[in-house]
Amino acid sequence: MFNPNVVVKNIVNQPQVNAIVALIARALIAYIFIVAGWGKITGYAATAQYMETMGVPAALLPLTILVEFGGGLAILFGFQARLAAFGLGIFSIITAVIFHEGADQASAISFMKNLSMTGGLFILMLYGAGKLSIDHAIEK
Repeated sequence: MFNPNVVVKNIVNQPQVNAIVALIARALIAYIFIVAGWGKITGYAATAQYMETMGVPAALLPLTILVEFGGGLAILFGFQARLAAFGLGIFSIITAVIFHEGADQASAISFMKNLSMTGGLFILMLYGAGKLSIDHAIEK
């Protein structure tokens, strides 16, 4: 009997395919954090003001930038990817609650987006960065 799950499993279990898919997945996960972190760097004053209006001390902005931009780069390059994924997952939950908990549709979508990203990050935390990563090179 034809089972699509088995077909996909057989394809992605090929070492080269697995490594490339893991790299692409990391890049897609990292993208939003790198862009958001860079936006906070280039729009520092406006971001600090926005954080204050949301009841978050602007003094936390450097830490936020480190988590987003640094964590995004760590995931992209697969350096301490499990730790970075865990940290960004927790960060995504916290920011969902603080910045995206609202009654309007845009807030609801952003809230769900953050929770979805957390799911992907936690899978990365469980399975690691893959063979095309700094983590793999260090572990060898």
